[in-house]
Amino acid sequence: MPFGHTRDFGTKRFDARFRRGGLVSVPNHVAIIMDGNGRWAAQRGWARIKGHKEGVRAVEDVLDAAADAGIQHLSLYAFSTENWKRPSLEVAGLMALLRMYLRMFLPKLREKGIRFHHLGSLEGLPEGIQRDIHSLEETTAGYSNMVFHLAVNYGSRLEIVQAARRCLEDGLRAEEMTEDAIAARLWTAGTPDVDLLIRTSGELRISNFLLWQAAYAEFYITDCLWPDFRGPELREALAAFASRERRFGGI
Repeated sequence: MPFGHTRDFGTKRFDARFRRGGLVSVPNHVAIIMDGNGRWAAQRGWARIKGHKEGVRAVEDVLDAAADAGIQHLSLYAFSTENWKRPSLEVAGLMALLRMYLRMFLPKLREKGIRFHHLGSLEGLPEGIQRDIHSLEETTAGYSNMVFHLAVNYGSRLEIVQAARRCLEDGLRAEEMTEDAIAARLWTAGTPDVDLLIRTSGELRISNFLLWQAAYAEFYITDCLWPDFRGPELREALAAFASRERRFGGI
C-alpha cells in the first residue's frame, strides 16, 4: 500500500480476559525492543549470529503467547536504520536470516490468523526481502486475530520526518498540520498507539522506536535477554501492565 494511506487492520475491540492468568486488563498494542541476542551468544562463547537465530525462535513463541492473550497488535523491533552501521558480515547474516524466516512464518501466521505488516522503509533492503515482505503482507491480508508488525529498516525520526514531508506534498496548510494529519501519514497509519512497551536485556533507552506512537505507553524493562524471553516472560509483563493505573495526563 502506498506510503501515507490509512490502512484498515480490522482491529476488534477487546474486552477479553487473559486466558491463562485471569487478567482483566489486556493491552491492545504491545511493542517490544528485542535486545540481547549478541550478549546471549557471547555468554555461551558462540558467534553473534547464533544469538540472532535463537532470537527468532523467541519471536515464534511470543507470537503464540500474544495471540492467545488477546493482544490485537504486536510490534517487534528487528532491525533499525542505525543497524546498518554494524559489521558488514553480521548485517549480511541478519538479512539472510530474515529472508529465511519471512518464508517460514506463514504456517504460524495462518494457524493463528495473524496478519503481517512491515514497519519501516523498503528502500535499501535487498530485493528478495522486499518481495518476501510484499508476499507475506498480501497472503495474510485477510487474517484478523492479531496484526504482527515487524520493524525492519525502521527509524522513528525518519518516519516522522517523512510523514511531515508528505503533509507538505499533499498541500496541507499550516493550520491543517494536526496530530491526526501526521498520524495518518506514519508507517503505523490505522494502528492504535502503543499501550505497553517492553525492552529486554535491561537497557534503559527507547532506541528511536515508535517515538510518536509510544507517547503514553507503559514501560516494562526486564534483564532477560531476548532469546530467553518466551511466553511466561510475556505474561509477567502483561501482569505488570494490568496492575498499573493509566491517567493519560489526568489526575
